Amino acid sequence: MSNATRILLALFIGLALGIFAAAQMPAIGTQIAYGLDIAGSLWLNGLRMTVVPLVVALLVTGIVKSAEAARAGPMAARTVAWIVCLMVTSAALGAILTPALLSLWPMPAESAAALRAALTTVPAVAAQPPLRDFIVALVPTNPISSAANDSILPLLIFTLVFAFAVTRLAQGPRAQMAGFFSALADAMVIVIEWVLKLAPIGVFALAFVVGARSGLAALGAVAHYIVTVSIVGIIVGAFAYPIAIFAGKVRFTEFARQIASVQAFAVSTQSSLASLPLMLKKAEALGVRESTAGLVLPMAVALLRVTGPAMNLAVALYVANWFGVELSGFDYGFAIFIAALTSMGAVSLPGSVSFVTSIAPICLALGIPIEPLALLIAVETLPDIFRTTGNVQMDVALATVIEAPEKEKANATS
Repeated sequence: MSNATRILLALFIGLALGIFAAAQMPAIGTQIAYGLDIAGSLWLNGLRMTVVPLVVALLVTGIVKSAEAARAGPMAARTVAWIVCLMVTSAALGAILTPALLSLWPMPAESAAALRAALTTVPAVAAQPPLRDFIVALVPTNPISSAANDSILPLLIFTLVFAFAVTRLAQGPRAQMAGFFSALADAMVIVIEWVLKLAPIGVFALAFVVGARSGLAALGAVAHYIVTVSIVGIIVGAFAYPIAIFAGKVRFTEFARQIASVQAFAVSTQSSLASLPLMLKKAEALGVRESTAGLVLPMAVALLRVTGPAMNLAVALYVANWFGVELSGFDYGFAIFIAALTSMGAVSLPGSVSFVTSIAPICLALGIPIEPLALLIAVETLPDIFRTTGNVQMDVALATVIEAPEKEKANATS
């Protein structure tokens, strides 16, 4: 049994036992919930302690890798430019679609209230600082202090500047710096994987507490969350079709026919990397030359998860809606920036690891509680199906887009 399956079972068993305890033996259930709340909070803190060093390391290595890829030639540079545009567009779509979906189909008010009451460890939402103070704080006087205080946005801005400075170093020092941050990221991934091995225990503890304090309302809220986030991923992934048709110059029926087997394979494996050989084959069937597909698709798998920014932001905005966190236009703008940035850095990570490292920074930057992420990670297996499917179809669409001008050049010279 995979760890993801164990986590999912722990969630539902914890909720069921918590609901049963609250209904049949409320006094004992309250005492058990108190003890398990401590255990769940310890596990959650274990997740939180890895976020800042891992995000910094991933961002530096991601930018250095992107810069190296762009230096490989005009086609590689064009691919990187498309990847950046797609990631930013994905984040923007997440910022638009999620509030729209929550407006059309809001989370049941009683479920939201019950869950808020259940998560008693969630701190009160801090008041927004004055605009002047907010803008001045974007440039940190002490990045270490920003990291210690979970001031993610100033830390990301410093890391971004630092990462671009690393790309300007000579080859030797640049490789040394990239190697250091790559090793730091690898070490942090090992730590977070250790923490995630304990996830069935941590999720069970938190789920029992939520079930005991909120009852059946928790089940409805989880189902509502899965559907909402999955719809965002489906819509973003569907943009692969118009991109392939209008920018890649491929017929709709041909693209849909060739991509169907890739989608089916992605659903079964839930891995873009495992789908790469089939993507290469189907891209060539769509008229993409082997040389183009061999360059673009590995780059896309390494740098692009197009559903990531939208779905990660959808999770953060869902939690904000759940806890009544009011977000301004500035907040949405910064959320788009952070979602695109952290998703690009976390492309190579396993889904459960990237769930934490990509969404927690958004929540911390906007003052959104991250405690609910410990429960939502348990059901990530279901939305992850739509993440992977959308990613692979966009990767193939990108290959057709990069090939299109090469075809036009060939036709012009023939």
